[in-house]
Amino acid sequence: MENTTMPRIGDKAPDFEASTTHGNLRFSDFAKDHWVILFSHPADFTPVCTTELTEFARNKDWFAQRNTKLMGESIDSIHSHVAWVQNVREKTGVYMDFPIIADIDMKVARLYGMLHDNTSSTAAVRAVFFIDPKGIIRLIMYYPLNVGRNMDEIMRVLEAMQTVDENSCAMPVNWRAGEKVIVPPPKTLQELDARIADSKLEKVDFYLAKKQLA
Repeated sequence: MENTTMPRIGDKAPDFEASTTHGNLRFSDFAKDHWVILFSHPADFTPVCTTELTEFARNKDWFAQRNTKLMGESIDSIHSHVAWVQNVREKTGVYMDFPIIADIDMKVARLYGMLHDNTSSTAAVRAVFFIDPKGIIRLIMYYPLNVGRNMDEIMRVLEAMQTVDENSCAMPVNWRAGEKVIVPPPKTLQELDARIADSKLEKVDFYLAKKQLA
């Protein structure tokens, strides 16, 4: 079995230089001062991948408003990528104009652990990496080859992580933008007493309290 690197949450995102539909790019330059969602797909001109990448493209303005760049990847040639982008634009009117990596030598796929040998040794699984402006991997999702990703969840967790960073809070199950967030539990007796006395919090108990962000 081929040895592949499996980056983990909290790791520095591996840097690389690759040919893309936007020309030759170095990831660290592309990502500087932005969130990046780096996602792989098994192959161009395939039905599930087409539905996924067009959905990313349809929501590109939403991501841009949240300081987030998109970057796709598959083990296909640059010529295949360009032809696929044009084919999708002709057939659906959706322009997948974010960079898509042409990873013929599988360098990026290996670097990010996108090759799962028990599934395929020649196609990347449907991986999604959320990378923050400091270049740290914050969340990783894997989907099988025959199941498309959930764009609502991708958008939800991005917004949740950005809200966490801005407000030093945590998120309850199924959190959506505008809903109450979890206040970190008290670490001292003084903080405990202040928590108990705070009438503005929605308290289940002293260790589980929620508040509405301004």
